[in-house]
Amino acid sequence: MSSLDDLQALLGEPAVHRQPNPGDWNEIEEHVGAALPGDFKAFLDAYGSGVISGELAVFHPRGSRPLLERMLGNHQLFAERRKRALSTGDFEHVPYAFHPEPGGLISWGYDHSGDEHFFLPCDPDPDRWKVVTMAHGEGCETFDGPFSGFALMFVRRLLDVDRYHGIEPEALEFLEPEDLDELVAAGEIGPVQPSFEPF
Repeated sequence: MSSLDDLQALLGEPAVHRQPNPGDWNEIEEHVGAALPGDFKAFLDAYGSGVISGELAVFHPRGSRPLLERMLGNHQLFAERRKRALSTGDFEHVPYAFHPEPGGLISWGYDHSGDEHFFLPCDPDPDRWKVVTMAHGEGCETFDGPFSGFALMFVRRLLDVDRYHGIEPEALEFLEPEDLDELVAAGEIGPVQPSFEPF
């Protein structure tokens, strides 16, 4: 099975069955000057815009918050941030250019931790592009794999945390075991079950 198949198996069937329309991607791919990764388009054509496991937000071109609109705003914002960083010599947190600069990062989503996610168009074949995460205030991380591999890793990492993940260690001493059990049962702390919530 591919990483896209594994991801879809974890998330389950989409809540709404969408009819893929390759034309949905024309405007974005014309703007980018290249096709976007196939697994990215296949995932979004199946699921639409939404949030993966309550954390990772992704955008379809025809969603309520269209991908191209988000791309344009993010590229401008991050290009300005990079320009300021280069002028002050503090470019380690913004080491990449942003589209439309040649080879610039291409925005595709964010997570609720404040991280932004981009494609790095490092190969003529978009299915070989890497994923770059601009970690909130901490610089960049590069994932050497496709979108679906990145999203699958993201989902598994949230699923594979300890029972009390998400609560400050100092707070543990003030909570009774039954209070902690209630928080775990409500999904407020602990592992995050794989899901997809459309928006």
